[in-house]
Amino acid sequence: MSDTTTDRGSDTFGFIRRNIRQYGILFALVVIMAFFQVVTGGILFRPVNLTNLFLQNSHIVIMAVGMLLVIVAGHIDLSVGSIAAFVGALAAIMIVKMGLPVPLVVVLSLVAGAIIGAIQGYWIAYWKIPSFIVTLAGMLVFRGLTMWALQGQSIGPFPREFQMIASGFIPDVFGPDKPNTLSLLLGWGAALAILWIQIRNRKREEAVGIADEPFAFFVGKNALIFVALAWMTWALANFRGLPNVFMVMAVLVALYAFISERTTLGRRIFAIGGNEKAAKLSGINVERITFLTFMNMGMLAALAGLVVSARLNSATPKAGVGFELDVIAAVFIGGASMSGGVGTVIGAVVGAFIMGVMNNGMSILGIGIDYQQVIKGLVLMAAVIFDVSNKRKA
Repeated sequence: MSDTTTDRGSDTFGFIRRNIRQYGILFALVVIMAFFQVVTGGILFRPVNLTNLFLQNSHIVIMAVGMLLVIVAGHIDLSVGSIAAFVGALAAIMIVKMGLPVPLVVVLSLVAGAIIGAIQGYWIAYWKIPSFIVTLAGMLVFRGLTMWALQGQSIGPFPREFQMIASGFIPDVFGPDKPNTLSLLLGWGAALAILWIQIRNRKREEAVGIADEPFAFFVGKNALIFVALAWMTWALANFRGLPNVFMVMAVLVALYAFISERTTLGRRIFAIGGNEKAAKLSGINVERITFLTFMNMGMLAALAGLVVSARLNSATPKAGVGFELDVIAAVFIGGASMSGGVGTVIGAVVGAFIMGVMNNGMSILGIGIDYQQVIKGLVLMAAVIFDVSNKRKA
């Protein structure tokens, strides 16, 4: 074997070792989806089930992109489920009982979520109270306020305009015939745009000699993503089209991926999580960024609360129970580090879909909620052990 071949092999092995989180979770998602597709007799990939998968897990994805930034900054937020429930209750009161217009209620709800997040962020950032304690208190406070606001009863139904947030689909402006042409154009256009961006970034890295990903890995990964997006779009377009909430998720994922990877703010959040003292000495306003991170998390929790209420067509006292556990699990399964400073938005989204596919697949198989909780707990534990073992090897 030549020296060139040996060097290439060692470079490939080194690349895999450095990026095992990224490729590991993607491989895990593919394996889990393939497994449930087989054991459910093909039900998992049916268009109606794919649609349900997006609708039922949209709130987890929405909160996961915000929770990622919180965890990367070295904190945690246990209150997101209670905030989602409380904001959903506020929206129900404003729409059903007060008769306020839906667009105004949506804006007021997001502002309310941001204010709640800002209050919690203030104590964490400027008073240095541990985020675990502050958000645990918030979880209890806003769960109690939800029960008080709803008086122990559900409020609904909502007008169709509000329900469309979670249960509506993109209309086909080109006519009612299948497939939904507008959905196809949007989905395939997004797939092509992602592929073009990846190719452009690869060429830039090659031009300056910093492209360390083996070409075969680059081609395989992007081919898999492109084919998956194109096929999924085709399947959904032949059913009812792309759900409205799917477009909301897509915009949020793209926006937060850009913020975390391409902006100064994103780099500062990672710096704070990596070493807060060093970040402060380098001139980063740690308190302000931490404050904004929790304010942002509150707003996204509020959006998730609106989506859940719209999907259920009512606000209930039990809404949001356990959401924080699923969201935190999704972020850790997606490759974020417990100690902060490590994680990606795409990884958090993949982690959310791993949780969603497991929930969906086990429900189709008729596995009880007790066993589902055990299995999800074991998967989360495995992800944490994987993170710790990687750090010890580094």
